Amino acid sequence: MRGHSRSGRPGRPGPAVNPVLLVIAAGLAAMAGGCGQLVSPRAAPPSRSAPVTPAHVSAAQTARLPRATTFGRLPAEPRDLDPSAPNPGVVLHPTAMRVVYARPGGPPVATLPSTELGTPTWVPVVQSQPGWDRILLPTRPNGSAGWVYLGGGGLQAATDAYRIEVNLADYRLSVTDGRRTLGSWTVAIGAADTPTPTGQTFLLASAAPVHPTFSPLILPLGLHSDALGSFDGGPGTVALHGWPDPAVFGHPVSHGCVRVPATALQLLSRVPIGSLVTITSRPAATPQALAGRLRPS
Repeated sequence: MRGHSRSGRPGRPGPAVNPVLLVIAAGLAAMAGGCGQLVSPRAAPPSRSAPVTPAHVSAAQTARLPRATTFGRLPAEPRDLDPSAPNPGVVLHPTAMRVVYARPGGPPVATLPSTELGTPTWVPVVQSQPGWDRILLPTRPNGSAGWVYLGGGGLQAATDAYRIEVNLADYRLSVTDGRRTLGSWTVAIGAADTPTPTGQTFLLASAAPVHPTFSPLILPLGLHSDALGSFDGGPGTVALHGWPDPAVFGHPVSHGCVRVPATALQLLSRVPIGSLVTITSRPAATPQALAGRLRPS
């Protein structure tokens, strides 16, 4: 497949990371998340009509916009309303801060920094139109999305066929690369009072604690707990991470994070930053259930 290169990813230790629902510090030095198989900076494809141009945003206006980070909240921004829609399979990296708009030609709603948690920012594209891409954002509320203008340079793009799927009903995490399944494992999920949120998100960063306690690697997502506004000083960011006691797998025991076996974590460490993650709560269809649906009534 064409995708991110794995050069520089992972293997560089980051600073210490705190408990189960990741405590994220602004200076966190995460493992490198560089993306490869870059394509030329995305621009508007040939069109009979010119793309909509963005509204002018002054430096003073830009400085007042909220930053689209895991610490942010954008109460007025559009949501990713159709996470089941076909995905373009493209991720974007802003080489400098970019303004995010509510819609093509619409008002600005945020700025997207070039790094997230010390890692180069890579965000998935969920919709495209001439001159513009709609991207997922790592802010609250979950499912936040906005539009970036592709003109003017300052954007790198890469193709990405990796997908991580978590089925809460089945306590199952699966990783695919295109049509190829790379692995599937039984995992632990959020407890009843701190459930793992559902929806479409992405791998936000990768961090290796200096003195690991429960996991040698923590993979924060662009997703937050719906039950916890904060956790142990952090913004309630949900993460994928390991756990030393295998007895937890197959049970709802966490503060919202997804605890995975060591073999799953090893594979997840090779999935590029920006890759899509889908979390659902519907049980997977069994052969028996499918047969029942096909049986004449």
